[in-house]
Amino acid sequence: MEIRRAGTQASGKGPAEWFTGTVRIDPLFQTAEPARVQGASVTFEPGARTAWHTHPLGQTLIVTAGYGWAQREGGPVEEIRPGDVVWFSPGEKHWHGASPTTAMTHIAIQEKLDGKVVEWMEQVSEEQYRK
Repeated sequence: MEIRRAGTQASGKGPAEWFTGTVRIDPLFQTAEPARVQGASVTFEPGARTAWHTHPLGQTLIVTAGYGWAQREGGPVEEIRPGDVVWFSPGEKHWHGASPTTAMTHIAIQEKLDGKVVEWMEQVSEEQYRK
């Protein structure tokens, strides 16, 4: 058994290559082989969002606070609120983040495939974000 105490893992700033706006990433867990799951709590300030990206084995988001948006390629922008659980299929191109006026926090859970959990792509444009 391993217990990771709250406050023992440093928060990080979401890199500008992967995010638009102010984003804080709080690592929660990263399992050792042969397990491959990892998770983080991610807080997006109003207007902040991810770039387009995919996950080789999919991703689960559990919205814990605020109000946000998520979109898969070719689909509408969808509202996400506390208690919502969002699943992106393996390889599904998508983005997620806060609404323009309200911050949003979610727990992101994904698995590694060949040591990789995400493939980052282009930034979400203002036009795409505001659809």
